[in-house]
Amino acid sequence: MASLSLSRHNQLFSRPIFHRPKPNFFAPTKIRMSLTENAPSIAVVGVTGAVGQEFLSFLSDRDFPYRSIKMLASKRSAGRRITFEDKDYVVEELTPDSFAGVDIAFFSAGSSISKEFAPLAVDRGTVVVDNSSAFRMDEKVPLVIPEVNPEAMQHIKLGTGKGALIANPNCTTIICLMAVTPLHRRAKVLCMDVTTYQAASGAGAAAMEELELQTREVLEGKSPTCKIFKQQYAFNLFSHNVSILSNGYNEEEMKMVKEIMKIWNDKDVKVASTCIRVPIMRAHSMNVKLQFERPLDEDTARDILKNAPGVVVIDDREANHFPTPLEVSNKDYVAVGRIRRDLTQDGNHGLYIYVCGDQIRKGAALNAIQIAELLL
Repeated sequence: MASLSLSRHNQLFSRPIFHRPKPNFFAPTKIRMSLTENAPSIAVVGVTGAVGQEFLSFLSDRDFPYRSIKMLASKRSAGRRITFEDKDYVVEELTPDSFAGVDIAFFSAGSSISKEFAPLAVDRGTVVVDNSSAFRMDEKVPLVIPEVNPEAMQHIKLGTGKGALIANPNCTTIICLMAVTPLHRRAKVLCMDVTTYQAASGAGAAAMEELELQTREVLEGKSPTCKIFKQQYAFNLFSHNVSILSNGYNEEEMKMVKEIMKIWNDKDVKVASTCIRVPIMRAHSMNVKLQFERPLDEDTARDILKNAPGVVVIDDREANHFPTPLEVSNKDYVAVGRIRRDLTQDGNHGLYIYVCGDQIRKGAALNAIQIAELLL
């Protein structure tokens, strides 16, 4: 992403693709207090990246209160100017001294940066909301989806002078559990098998540009440029481009397994996952097979999901209209459809559901901002 201009980056990540009114459950309930003395000071680490830009968007859209804000990034991005809420800011280089006086820091600059700088921020008394995988499986660090397990961070308070770490789950985990947890609360999930269909945006703006380039090249009969991925991405799909582990699963698949167990605080739930890259620009989709301890019919499941916070049901069998990545791109809700009985399970102990969500928004930036809102 280093070679991508900021204007091109913003163009890729902010395309309005499908318009639907934003559900009112995302509307902030607090009164606007930005730039007031009683509000926290905040910092955004990795502010020039895809998720960093979304952090700024949500801070503004949700009227997040702050008395000051620092724009932090790598040395190569330092000096850039960013306009935020009609005020110009200069991007500062991230250093160990960046967190003096900072109450909340949003991190989205990769695991290595988080491992190096997040503990330094905590030592300064900063509450860090980290979007990387660096601390997700640390037993001392809560892994939080506000609609699912807000109690995991109830011991962390602002204004005490004591720093803390809160981890943002993997995007696929967030999108999956937004839909599955309401059903789990009713009938208890015993087994879950998830197949994901993950977009180019999950690999960054450079991957999105390569998909565009490859599509043009293939249609023109040229050999595709393969810099981000090792094989042709346009008009193709393949196993998620992360390392395969000794058990045959890849790292992305095992993230889901481990994170779901931690978020639900349930080591007995059986989880398996297959993660696939598909040649679409934005938003992840997944097919989820569920086995329940107690019976749960599809009509009841549909009603539960219609009333679940942050979830929209799109399940029109007659019109064959179900969630699509285009429909949820640049949206804050998770969409669920294809709600149907699992014919391999006896009675009503099994369901299939199909889930789509924008992994940059609810799957990353929005979830982090909602965590910070809980701190307030």
